[in-house]
Amino acid sequence: MYKEKRLSRSEFVPIRGINYHVLHWGEVPGSLPPLVLVHGWMDVAASYQFVVDALPEAFTRGRSIIAPDWRGYGKTGANGADNFWFPDYLADLDFLLDHYAPGQSVDLVGHSMGGNVAMLYAGVRPERIRKLINLEGFGMPATRPSQAPGRFAKWMDELKSLHKGEMALKPYNDVDGVARRLMRTNPRLSQDKADWLARHWASPDAQGQWNILGDAAHKITNAQLYRVDEVLEIYQRISAPTLAVEASDDSLGKWWQGKYALAEYHERLKAVPQVSTAVVQDAGHMLHHDQPEALATLIENFVTG
Repeated sequence: MYKEKRLSRSEFVPIRGINYHVLHWGEVPGSLPPLVLVHGWMDVAASYQFVVDALPEAFTRGRSIIAPDWRGYGKTGANGADNFWFPDYLADLDFLLDHYAPGQSVDLVGHSMGGNVAMLYAGVRPERIRKLINLEGFGMPATRPSQAPGRFAKWMDELKSLHKGEMALKPYNDVDGVARRLMRTNPRLSQDKADWLARHWASPDAQGQWNILGDAAHKITNAQLYRVDEVLEIYQRISAPTLAVEASDDSLGKWWQGKYALAEYHERLKAVPQVSTAVVQDAGHMLHHDQPEALATLIENFVTG
């Protein structure tokens, strides 16, 4: 099994009525701006372990590295919610930064959903972000007002399905089954990393079955449309130097089948005042698992550059 090079410490912080689980590596507090890592949909904070291990000692010395489990993921509670609203992630991050870096700007890294949160937060609270790194946080396809009635109806129908138990996540008989699931989803994930990650991505219940540490309510369609014009207004207000990182595999092409493509995403990035791009080779969407050393080098060079 994978062996961590840097051990993390856990802490639970009360944020907006929820006990937020936060992992720490490095010095807390440190003399340098904190590095804050936020994960994606159906992922957990521990997912960044491989990248943290790949960061050089010269970078981590004097630096606090912090990664929260978003609400309803990992060891962070959901407070009985049957739906999750995207603006709550921005507010949760705002409260977390008030707790860990009051009056201080931070270096923020976000993957996928976390990358989308990071981009929006950096435009809404530009003074809080010193450097911004977006890992495959592409946003969503543009929507039309005519889609609103159907979107609300779908949201209500899925809420009913959730309460009937029809959206429950599949349990696994043992932790090896969880590891196999992770490797099926990401063929580049090695056995040792899958075995390690499975123990942080799921946990056993009283019957010995392993359950994914992600609330099924995260599967519910967002009732609100994705408004690109609003997103671009926020992007224009990002003051931090921004690095947009993609994997060499085209995740967008696979997900959206022509409804939303990299060319459109690149066009949106033009709204960000100070943006550069990078591609991690031989990597898919979970690039922090596939090529942690290459990603760690990108993070180090950009944050210290």
